[in-house]
Order: sequence, then C-alpha cells, then structure tokens
Amino acid sequence: MRITKLETFLVKPRWLFLKMHTDEGLVGLGEPILEGRALTVAQAVAELEPYLIGKDPTSVIHHWQAMYKHAFYRGGPILTSALSGVEHALWDLAGKAAGLPIYKMLGGPLRQRIKMYAGCGGNTPEEAARNARERVARGFIALKTGVNGGRPARIVESPAFIERAVAQFAAMREAVGKDIDIAIDFHGAISPQTSALLIKALEPYQPMFIEEPVQCQNVDVLADLARKTHLPIATGERIFTKWGFREILEKRAASILQPDIAHCGGIFEGRIIAGMAESYYAAIAPHCPLGPIALAACIQLDASIPNFLAQEHASLGEGYLKQPFVLKDGYVDLPTAPGLG
Repeated sequence: MRITKLETFLVKPRWLFLKMHTDEGLVGLGEPILEGRALTVAQAVAELEPYLIGKDPTSVIHHWQAMYKHAFYRGGPILTSALSGVEHALWDLAGKAAGLPIYKMLGGPLRQRIKMYAGCGGNTPEEAARNARERVARGFIALKTGVNGGRPARIVESPAFIERAVAQFAAMREAVGKDIDIAIDFHGAISPQTSALLIKALEPYQPMFIEEPVQCQNVDVLADLARKTHLPIATGERIFTKWGFREILEKRAASILQPDIAHCGGIFEGRIIAGMAESYYAAIAPHCPLGPIALAACIQLDASIPNFLAQEHASLGEGYLKQPFVLKDGYVDLPTAPGLG
C-alpha cells in the first residue's frame, strides 16, 4: 500500500480535516488544526506531501521521525499541528490495513469506556449553576468552567474580584453536589499574583484541577504555584512534543498533563508523553476543543494509557460522523472498528 494524495478540507466552525489516499483505495483521516490558523496549517500539510507520496503509510513512527528530525526548523504550534494530523491519518490507515483499532496496536485497551467532561459556565452564579445542572442531567459526571470575576483580571486583584470568581464556582458546586468533578481553567490569562489568591480561595471547593493558572511557558512560576497548593495543577495544551513536556515534569510544575493530540505530535507522541508522566505519578487529561476526528484520536490514546484522567471535547460528532460517540453515565464506549474507529 502506498500513499497517493493528501487532501485538506476547511470545516465549520474552525476545523481542518485531512484525507490521506492510497493506491489500494483505503483512506486515512486526520485533523491537522491550530485554532485560528487553519489555512496556515493546511499549507504546512501540503509541504509534507512530497515526502509522503509513494511511501507505505504503515511505517508510522519512521515517517514521524523523518518529517520531524529531517527538518532544519522543527516544532512549534504550526509545524507540530500539521505533523499531528498527518500522524492521525497514518495510524488510521495502519489500523484499517491490519483490521484493528489503533489502541489494540498500542498494546490493547486498559479500559472499555472513556470518561468525558463538558465545558460549562455562565454570566452569573445563577446561570452557571443552572447550566451545570443541565450538563449533569445530560449524563456528565465531570465539568470544566472558567474564571468569571466580572471583568478581565488585573495584575493584583481586589477581594471583590476574588469573591465574585469564587462565588460562581461555589454556585456550581452547590448545584451539582460533591460527587461531580468540576475543573477550572485560568486560560493562562491570570497573573501569578492573582492566580495565587484565586487558587487559595478555591481550595475549600476542591476543583478537579486548576488549568493553566499562568502562561504555560513560565514553568518556574507554574512550579512555584504548584508547591503552594494541594490542588492539582494542569497544563499542556500549548506544549509540543515530549521535549516540551520534560521540563514541566522535571520541575514538578503540574501533576496533570493536557497534551492536545492535534498539536503535540499525534497519538504516539501522546503515548510517549503519558509514559514520561507515569514515571512522575502524573495523570493525562488530553486537551480537545476541536472536531470529531481529533476526539477520535484522543480516545484511541485514552484507551491505551494507564494514567488517563478525563477527556475534553467540543463535539461528539453529531452531524459529522456516521456513528457519533454516545455519552452514557458520563462515559463513551470504545469504538471497535479499525483505525480511528
């Protein structure tokens, strides 16, 4: 089997899908996307095509190493996102050729269903509480919200801002009870000074994790915040490849890593990152505010790692997949079809 053509497709609302064609008629799917940079990533994929044409797609790791290491300029959000989507398609073809889901090619599943979490928030504590109850009624057992203090946070915030932000989280906690996991994402948009105040104020409500309390590139400050709280710190959506995650683990800057399988280098790179994290007793909660192909890639990884925590998603594939994922009691079942499923 040989690769004959790569095609990319812009898909609303902000996604980029990839079809990798072969001379045997099998087609591999991938999602090479960086939020807000779909056209740029599409061009980066096109620049990988000359290398891939005529190659056997089942040599997934060899091709990844060649495309990454033979480039003088490597890494970063654009190039690694393009590489990630291409890697999805290579694995999809390898699985289809073997008649196996990707997770079976990675050693078999460690679980038969994948825990999902839903985004949730509101403009007021009342609205946030109502939305949280609605998500739980739909079957979710884990949620994630953001910081809402009524306005963008300043470098050092007032007690009133902290109280407003905590009141919203507290309203959600009261609305759904203590058995529902609720994480909170600072989006790297809060200063270290204000993040420290917010984390301390949130501790009584025990968030599942604090995501990106500061810019993820500031690893020393992230590590400082992690040492000051017993709450789990999470980061990783804007970190690329195993080399990017190494410093975070070595400095104990986070105990939950969130590689984005459409950005970090792909499924197998995510597996390597998970293995590194396991040696530091860190968990994996893949980032995925993207399309259903990216989610399918995440689920293949989630099934095959021992330290999986929960999976983010923006879409279960309704209107895009022939067989969308179905939420049941907070989980989706593993797909059993070959490749990405």
